[in-house]
Amino acid sequence: MAFTVKDVLRLEVAPALGCTEPVAVALAAAAAVSLLPGKRFDALDVWVDPNIYKNGLAVTIPGTGGLCGLDTAAALGAVGGDPMLRLEVLSPLSEADVARSSELLRLGQVRVHLLSDRRGIYIKAEARQGEHVGEAIIEQHHDHLTSLRMDGADLTDSPLFHEARAGSGGVAELETWLKEQSLQQLLDLADALDADDMAFLQDGVRHNMALADYGLKHGPGLGVGKTFERLVRQNLMKSDMFVAARMLTSAAADARMDGVALPAMSSAGSGNHGLTAILPIWAVKDYLTCTSDEALRAIAVSHIITAYVKAHTGRLSAVCGCSVAAGAGAAAGVAYLMGGDVHHVAGAIKNLMEDLAGIICDGAKAGCALKLATAAGTAVQAALFSLHGVKVKPTDGIIAQSPEQTMRNVGMLSTEGMIETDRTILSIMLEKKISGLVY
Repeated sequence: MAFTVKDVLRLEVAPALGCTEPVAVALAAAAAVSLLPGKRFDALDVWVDPNIYKNGLAVTIPGTGGLCGLDTAAALGAVGGDPMLRLEVLSPLSEADVARSSELLRLGQVRVHLLSDRRGIYIKAEARQGEHVGEAIIEQHHDHLTSLRMDGADLTDSPLFHEARAGSGGVAELETWLKEQSLQQLLDLADALDADDMAFLQDGVRHNMALADYGLKHGPGLGVGKTFERLVRQNLMKSDMFVAARMLTSAAADARMDGVALPAMSSAGSGNHGLTAILPIWAVKDYLTCTSDEALRAIAVSHIITAYVKAHTGRLSAVCGCSVAAGAGAAAGVAYLMGGDVHHVAGAIKNLMEDLAGIICDGAKAGCALKLATAAGTAVQAALFSLHGVKVKPTDGIIAQSPEQTMRNVGMLSTEGMIETDRTILSIMLEKKISGLVY
């Protein structure tokens, strides 16, 4: 089937409160518990794949006063989460819910287990109440419930089951379709944006700018964004489009990774991807002669390219998707906003890939703000270089003649070439946890 830009936006772009890995665990836990009589449970066990485990170890969970960990996320989802809210499952949390979750963890009633050989997104939550057992499984995507079982019986008509938010196909079908498209066909999708799509894109800007504004005002997390702002005030940095893109994007990441209770508009299943896909373009527009609607169209292009790259690399891997996938999306969007044609956009993507393809993902945490700052600034640079004739040659490394093949090469690097790297990253992080140094 053919997909439209409306399908891409509705399937790949959505609000998410908190880092999507612990949120996905909270969603599975909330779904499992919701099946039990009275939504009460005596014990909860959760099994996760290595990438979910890696990304959920150190990131702060919103509304908890600085708590982190997948076991905490599971307990919170089970006690106070609303699974009908999908990636905003933790929105209803109260202080009493946080206190109750901490008590459950102290008593050992919530446990998380690592499935070390599992590949791809996988979360299984099993909640028990006496003889009753509720089970929920999430696969492939962070909010894609594929199985609900009560006392061993499959539930097929639950309203919790994921339904595609647009068209008759789901994310898997969309990704298959995206991989078959040329860059020109992907850019052409933006021509069909209507008023509802533009309002949705504007809503994404509103969400992510709220995080950026909070980060700039309060300096949470590492305070990368606020430090950029201070350096500009002290005339140690110039206020140009590069710094503006870095400042906004990193400030939003500071806030999000520190657990600020504000949702991000995600892209391709990741809130940080959404920050990178949207905010550099919104920052650059203030340095150009363009309208807000033109910037929103460029953001749509960014989301489309981000989804295209993620279709090749997979949702989670050893490669930092914020840098490579959303960075490529932002570079494409900036080039598009500046009037570039398909050749300029292609050059921007390849420039970005050559520059950032080696950045690893070592889990979600405060330091992600540094990587998002790098991705945002490099996206602007990649676009400007391409518009001025600087384009990486196809003889260079993983860069190919076409942008499509380049992105396929990056996908191969991510899904095949860095499997052992991913294991090593997780091994290092687990050793830190075992030693009691962190987490």
